Amino acid sequence: MQTIRPEDLNRAAELLGQLRGELGKAVVGQQPVIEQILRALVASGHVLIEGVPGLGKTLLARALAKAMRLNHARIQFTPDLMPSDITGHTVLDPSTPDASDAGAGGGLGGLGRLRVRRGPVFTHLLLADEINRAPAKTQSALLEVMQEYQVTLEGQTLELPRPFMVMATQNPVETEGTYPLPEAQLDRFLLKIEIGFPSQTDEAAIVQRATAGQTGDQLPLEAVSPTLDERLVQTLQRMAAHIRVDPQVVDYAVRVARVTREWPGLAAGAGPRGAIALVRLARANALTQGRDFATPDDVKLHALPALRHRVQLAADAQLDGRTVDALLQAALESVEAPRL
Repeated sequence: MQTIRPEDLNRAAELLGQLRGELGKAVVGQQPVIEQILRALVASGHVLIEGVPGLGKTLLARALAKAMRLNHARIQFTPDLMPSDITGHTVLDPSTPDASDAGAGGGLGGLGRLRVRRGPVFTHLLLADEINRAPAKTQSALLEVMQEYQVTLEGQTLELPRPFMVMATQNPVETEGTYPLPEAQLDRFLLKIEIGFPSQTDEAAIVQRATAGQTGDQLPLEAVSPTLDERLVQTLQRMAAHIRVDPQVVDYAVRVARVTREWPGLAAGAGPRGAIALVRLARANALTQGRDFATPDDVKLHALPALRHRVQLAADAQLDGRTVDALLQAALESVEAPRL
């Protein structure tokens, strides 16, 4: 495996520290959420954020895009949203007639050519707001996008810009008129982050910032300065892929994922992608701290956000009032971590 120079590690940790600081200029509090977003970015993964409205999920996505000088787009998921509204579609352009292409599928006998109109997924940072408001058919349109980083329209494969990251949100309280995400799509998210209410001090700071000289209630982003660009983000992602992971750490991640498959109270456990996510996040966390190696603690740190959406709570556990996080925490504590 490629060796990372110490000066490159220090520079990577410095850049990520600057990015963390810029996000803090827009987002008050929510430090654990910001840290998990940064690790997902470095690990080149997608994030599902669950929380009630008004906690800054959209603000965080906008601030992240500005701090990295990247393009961003937002899709408001609704019950009538169509897959083509996400990925794009082809339209007949009468301004470019070309009868000679009719036999080859490029035209329609002089009526015009089919032109691809790209959807909002062709961006660097995509915010899928209230993703569970759309039916499964529309949700599945993101599957190829999230896994393959490409879109197929009329038999033509179009590559997405890189880096590419999906930040999806859902409201855990208002469930009427929502559609549960398919398990296959949930598995594509590297993390599921649960965002809660801010502390009293942070909430006072939010109110102060949103009302001081503001004509509306939108928090300002003027203070956020770009610190990274496309090239630097991809460089950080490549560096994270070369962080050393001892075979014992990999084995620990696998054992953590496997124990969920037979843990009392869980009807279904995490698949292989769960262990893969743990290792990817361990590498990303090591890079944010300027280390060229991952530890068992890096794996343990991400067990809940990396696995909570990959397991299912059994019916009896629901009746008893137990939660997925509590069961995962108990399962995690039953797995002995290696000593390196």
